[in-house]
Amino acid sequence: MGERCRAALRVLVLQAAWALAGGQVRYSVPEEAEAGTVVGRLAQDLGLEAGEAEARRLRLVAQGRRASVEVSGASGALLVSSRLDREELCGKSAPCALRLEVLVERPLRVFHVELEVTDINDNAPIFPAARKNISIAELATLPGSRFPLEGASDADIGANAQLSYTLSPSEYFSLDLQKSNERNLIPELVLTKSLDRETIPVHRLMLTASDGGRPSLTGTMELVILVVDANDNAPQFNQSVYKVQLPENAAVGTLVGRVNATDPDLGSNSEVTFTAISFIPPSGRDVISLNPETGEIHLTGALDFEEVSVFDFRIEARDHGTPSLSGHCSVEFQVLDVNDNAPEVRVTSLSVPVSEDAAVGTVVALLSVSDRDSGANGRVRCWVWPASPFGLEATFAGSYSLVLREALDRERVSEYEVEVRAEDGGAPALRASRGLRVPVSDVNDNAPAFAQAVYTVLARENNAAGAELARLWARDPDEAGNGRVSYSVWEGGAAAASWSSWSGAAGGGWRPASSYVSVDAESGRLWALQPLDYEELQVLQFEVRAVDAGEPPLCGNATVQLFVLDENDNAPALLPPAGSAPEAGGAAAEAARAAQAAGGSVSASDTLWAWAAWGAPAGQVVAKIRAVDADSGYNAWLRYELWEPRGKGPFRVGLYSGEVSTARALDEADGPRHRLLIVVRDHGEPARSATATLSVSLVEAAEAALAAAAGSSSSSRAAAGADAGAGAAGAATNVWLVVAICAVSSLFLLAVVLYGASRWAPRAAVLSGPGPTTLVCASEVGSWSYSQRHSRSLCVADGAAKSDLMVFSPNFPPPPPGAAPKDTQPEPSALLGTVSGASLVYFSVPSHLPSG
Repeated sequence: MGERCRAALRVLVLQAAWALAGGQVRYSVPEEAEAGTVVGRLAQDLGLEAGEAEARRLRLVAQGRRASVEVSGASGALLVSSRLDREELCGKSAPCALRLEVLVERPLRVFHVELEVTDINDNAPIFPAARKNISIAELATLPGSRFPLEGASDADIGANAQLSYTLSPSEYFSLDLQKSNERNLIPELVLTKSLDRETIPVHRLMLTASDGGRPSLTGTMELVILVVDANDNAPQFNQSVYKVQLPENAAVGTLVGRVNATDPDLGSNSEVTFTAISFIPPSGRDVISLNPETGEIHLTGALDFEEVSVFDFRIEARDHGTPSLSGHCSVEFQVLDVNDNAPEVRVTSLSVPVSEDAAVGTVVALLSVSDRDSGANGRVRCWVWPASPFGLEATFAGSYSLVLREALDRERVSEYEVEVRAEDGGAPALRASRGLRVPVSDVNDNAPAFAQAVYTVLARENNAAGAELARLWARDPDEAGNGRVSYSVWEGGAAAASWSSWSGAAGGGWRPASSYVSVDAESGRLWALQPLDYEELQVLQFEVRAVDAGEPPLCGNATVQLFVLDENDNAPALLPPAGSAPEAGGAAAEAARAAQAAGGSVSASDTLWAWAAWGAPAGQVVAKIRAVDADSGYNAWLRYELWEPRGKGPFRVGLYSGEVSTARALDEADGPRHRLLIVVRDHGEPARSATATLSVSLVEAAEAALAAAAGSSSSSRAAAGADAGAGAAGAATNVWLVVAICAVSSLFLLAVVLYGASRWAPRAAVLSGPGPTTLVCASEVGSWSYSQRHSRSLCVADGAAKSDLMVFSPNFPPPPPGAAPKDTQPEPSALLGTVSGASLVYFSVPSHLPSG
């Protein structure tokens, strides 16, 4: 309803205008009106009646362009027939009026109609291009610089074509509008901040143009601002310090690392060349090379961690701009250690030789142990081989002291070969060693020691003066003067005995050993100073001292037992019959000794007398020949032989007893007197002998008794205090024999015990009686000695019998079974063994035992 009112109003307005204009009709229609829209009631406005428009064929006359309107034949209204676009019809002209001619027939009339197409805001502003590229040089373009832009255009007119501009936000650019005339505005782009291509190489902005329509329409244009590069940036490394590592055994040519530098500039301004400079140490130039184009670092020489562990150098990256700019970085090339160095052992101080009395803890050497490697590869463990007597003590890092851990003994080990071994902690571990020769210096801590505690020396009597008896040797394990030994006779001697003392005379005195023997101070040779006489000296015991030349001097002693071996240099001597004066016996003995030097046998100067009764039975003892030999052993073992008369006489002589007895019963046919020549011979080589003449008178039994009584009375007168009768003498003899047997048995048992103990004792013990002793042994020179002081008397008389008994230690063979015959003594070789060392035990039996 409202539309109709408005249309009617427009028609009225047009009619009035037409009337004022002289009959021209004007219509107005907005552009873009829809087809069929009634522009105006043309027939009515032309004064035509209803229906008349069709009848009179009311129509538009073509004007050469499409009017986009038509006249409805039925209603006579002017209708929009097609799209009306003011910009197409009129462009920017204003107002946009279409002049139409309307033709009416019957009568034919032409009416002029003016159709004004009014503008609506149907066109948005349009820029010449959707994108505009602008190039602005960095650095050279200063803030405040202006860059004019092409404005947008709007096909509309009037307010719909009034444009305004806006720019997207930017800290570098702003928009300024300049009026070129009253109708147009020219936008300008203003630089508000210096550009940096490296920061933002391209700025993208949006310029928007808005018209004044309702609603407003907009158009946009993208501004692409390219920042033109200038060489204002030096090359930049991605790291200021490069740290690279490589083992020291890396092969030549190995890639160490790569440096990278970038230049945000463009073109030649961004082309970079690398150069290595400032090597520390300078030898780094020989092991490192740098590719100038790629920045690769290669190994060109062998590495040695122990020489240089870190190479520091700088790399310069320079661009090709004008002027060229450069950047720098530092490279720290660390060489990694490998276990390629064995430990080193050095001797910084060596104090040799080491005295054998050095205290435990004495420092022998100072050592320095090092390993050029580092870390575990350079951590060294040290020890000494052998583990004794030296050890290692750490003083501080890498320094050790070789110290004495045990006492030294040069005589046991005079020099040590010590090896100091070192091993590092690498994998595999490397080892090294250093040998040390440690000699031990001597101190005088060993006394000379003889090979034997007791030396047994056998020497023949009648030896030459100066004859060598033995060689003694004492060992001193020390060296030089400490081991140089000198010998001397220290102490000892013997009680000099004479053969006359055996026969009752006084003899001898104590004589020192130095009067008999001497020892060479250097060689230890023992020699005799004078000929030895067994009958004077049987055993000489003394000590030899060995003294070294050390400071203070030390000494050792050895006991020497010198046994004089008997020679058969004494013939048997006849003794006076029993009951004669001792002086007479002594004189006879001295005469016998004096005579033995001239010949081999000694004869008694006087004839011995004996009486035998007629009818005496066989076996009756009529006399006893008494003889003694100053020698010993075999040389003193006497035997008696009836030399004359030979054949089967009435008398016989006991082979060993010397008893002259009847061989058969005596009768008158035998004659009144018999002269017997008896030879007393020893067992020596050569044998020596003496002869005795015995005159035996055969008398009646009464005369024989008187002769025996006369002999008894003279015997009692010659020896005052003799025994009262034969019965008392026999009883005393039996008592002494029992005592002697008990003593001998006990001492023999003691000797056995001592012999067993001597097997375990370091030195043999020598027990000697108070009196002079006589050696009894099978000597190494072949002679056999036998004690003259045997338990059996070797003569008839009691006073001069030798009474010492010598018993060997268990080297004796067992005695033969059974008792020997009265007149037969067993061979000495069956009774005696061999003397070894000092295994002799001497016993003394009182010399006044009666014979029997």
